Amino acid sequence: MMTAYNELYLDDAMENLGDMIDYAVYDLKFDVDEFFYFFIASGLAYQFEKGNPKYIAGMSGYELADKVIETVNVIPKNADKNNISDEVRVDRSKEYWAGWVLAYYQWKTNKKFEDIIKDGLTLSTIISMYILHEADVSKFVESADEIIARNKAVRKTKLKEIREARGFTQKQLSDVSGIKLRTIQLYEQRENDINKAGVNIVSSLAQALGCDIEDLLE
Repeated sequence: MMTAYNELYLDDAMENLGDMIDYAVYDLKFDVDEFFYFFIASGLAYQFEKGNPKYIAGMSGYELADKVIETVNVIPKNADKNNISDEVRVDRSKEYWAGWVLAYYQWKTNKKFEDIIKDGLTLSTIISMYILHEADVSKFVESADEIIARNKAVRKTKLKEIREARGFTQKQLSDVSGIKLRTIQLYEQRENDINKAGVNIVSSLAQALGCDIEDLLE
């Protein structure tokens, strides 16, 4: 699997994401999952996951956090910067580790941060895995993959979600799209991977459902 960006930037990216989360939680007083949502909504997560040097190495984690709140126009609970302690935290926090190891996981898997969160690997979930902080990072990757796999197993596919939202039965979608009923069932049961389907199949399903092809991909 191709990594998200050049490994030369990885150490900086991990440290900066860790510092950003630590600063947002302890200094700016944000809830960890709430702030990461703002990070995604700001568009900086997209720049980060694509390896834009300006964001993964050219800015500190503290500057990243400030840029996030400026971009999404939210006021931190500790809005008075004069009340922020300038004391350096010697011991790395659980929140720092969560950001640090999430940066590695995103780099390793080349997944979008948004998709990682949707698959259940939230910052608070990662913090609950802090027992792994002294283990090799590959152990975290294995555990994270297991969590995501379990969540995907019980979560509806995008195809099923959109089909049900449109009020189609599988049979009706088959009739309208011209795609075999069994094929639709296999995609919805994740027996077959819709991401590997032929363009004509996904295009026909998307047209029948009135959505974009990308909306159906997992």
